[in-house]
Amino acid sequence: MLIRVFLIAVSQLANKSLRRVIWLGLVGSAAIFMLLVFVISLFLFGTDIFVFKGFLGLFNPILEFFTDLFGVALVLFLSCLLFPSVVYLIVCFFSEDVALAVETELYPYLPEPRKQGKREIIVVTIKFVAISLVLNIFVIPVYAVLFPVSPFVFYALNGYLMGREYFELVALRRVNSAEAQFLRRAFRGQLFLAGTVIAFMMTIPIVNFIAPVISVAAMVNLVEVWRNTLRTS
Repeated sequence: MLIRVFLIAVSQLANKSLRRVIWLGLVGSAAIFMLLVFVISLFLFGTDIFVFKGFLGLFNPILEFFTDLFGVALVLFLSCLLFPSVVYLIVCFFSEDVALAVETELYPYLPEPRKQGKREIIVVTIKFVAISLVLNIFVIPVYAVLFPVSPFVFYALNGYLMGREYFELVALRRVNSAEAQFLRRAFRGQLFLAGTVIAFMMTIPIVNFIAPVISVAAMVNLVEVWRNTLRTS
């Protein structure tokens, strides 16, 4: 069922109503990625690490060269590591457009969604991004120590985070906080798997630029499936 939902979300990228969102998402995601690379590069390459004098000073250029090579790899690693969390900012600006397009096409019988205030959206977004960034930075030593299994740690952590936050972004349009919490707990296993798929898409080059749109569309479908399941059970 989960795979089918994401395939449906991919097929909806052809929806005319989503084309503007897709292009805005592409530009926004690309800008965020370049900003991440620039900021991290500025931090890493802003100072000279090796400043030996005398005979050892002859080795400074060589050491700096290899340090820069390592820095490039580190920049790409950190950018990919932080990308899923930061790109969530883009999603929040366009999520309503995506959700409405999906609901208009597949669920035209639904009533008007609950209006969320800008303050509510901003607070939830900043809270999530801050927690996500802190946790991902905090577990960097774990990635280094448990290198063979570090991808599993990354996807497990971000799968939980992405699943929960994308769910709340979509579900709170239709239900209140208490109902959203009950729904999340009732389908926490499927939600974790959905979040893991989202986190995985965020790490695939090119795909990660349209992953936010796919993720919102898929989550809209999942929330409606889960709500219908509870109503008929």
